[in-house]
Amino acid sequence: MTATPSSPNRRRALAAGALALSGALALSACGSSDSDKNAADSGETHVVKTAMGDVSVPVAPKRVVVLDTAELDSAITLGVKPVGATHVEAESGFLGYLPKDKVSGIKDVGEMLNPNMEAIAALDPDVILTSKIRHGAKYDQLKKIAPTVMTETTGYPWKENFQVHADALGKKTEAKKVVADYQAHAKKVTTAVGGPEKAKATKVNVIRFMEGADIRLYGEQSYIATLLKDVGLGRSPISAKAKDGFSYDLSPEKIDLADTDVIFQATYGDPKKAKETQTVGSSLWKNMKAVKSGNVHTVDDELWIQGIGYTAANKILDEMQADLTK
Repeated sequence: MTATPSSPNRRRALAAGALALSGALALSACGSSDSDKNAADSGETHVVKTAMGDVSVPVAPKRVVVLDTAELDSAITLGVKPVGATHVEAESGFLGYLPKDKVSGIKDVGEMLNPNMEAIAALDPDVILTSKIRHGAKYDQLKKIAPTVMTETTGYPWKENFQVHADALGKKTEAKKVVADYQAHAKKVTTAVGGPEKAKATKVNVIRFMEGADIRLYGEQSYIATLLKDVGLGRSPISAKAKDGFSYDLSPEKIDLADTDVIFQATYGDPKKAKETQTVGSSLWKNMKAVKSGNVHTVDDELWIQGIGYTAANKILDEMQADLTK
């Protein structure tokens, strides 16, 4: 999937805050105990299974660089503040839903699809986290800087990827608690919306208005779909028609195909260029069941689409519960 920012005004506000915060460099990972530091300093390593084969990494890495949003979410979730991270676009900064104190001091090492190798090397990392789909072509360069842990892809297999990240960061015990807490949270939301039967009977679609592209309706093989499934929410038939299971593209003239009981909508970029303004002003949109019943909910693109991790997931579950129980 393509990670992208949300509304322009909010994006600029988040960018200003996040980039200002990145000025004061904090070059040590948060949440490390003395024993962690001693283990890392000792040169002790362990093997992590990655998309590029087995990789030896420090038992308790202290200087972590992450090159995508999922890896940033994983690190922060596990109590590790990276020394460096990429941003999504030149003006966007780091993910706005993450606590400011957790991203303050992280060095910006360039745009996600084109990270600055010199900036990464200058941070002297002891592990780099990313995915093959994002940076497989740069693997040989990256591994010369530090042990590089790549998952195969991003998005849909986020839970499996999180376990790889936790292994690489020496945080497997902490990861177990994160997963258990999330599972309990999802069950709580299911109960709040009326129980498993009512949840299943509530058909939900998630759409994204995208500048420079068609309207995207997310299928079953997507990050956000896994959260809907964990709560037990139903899906409309069109979600099963998604290309490769990921998404089904719609034009404004066919937006009524997305109609269902509940719609969550996000926007990337300028609403006019993303065809949002045109679409929601149309008679097709206004006559949709979800629109007429007041069950269309506007959500933050950074959080719902870009985050791809447990910190994002828990915030999304809170929003789902609030919107579905109004």
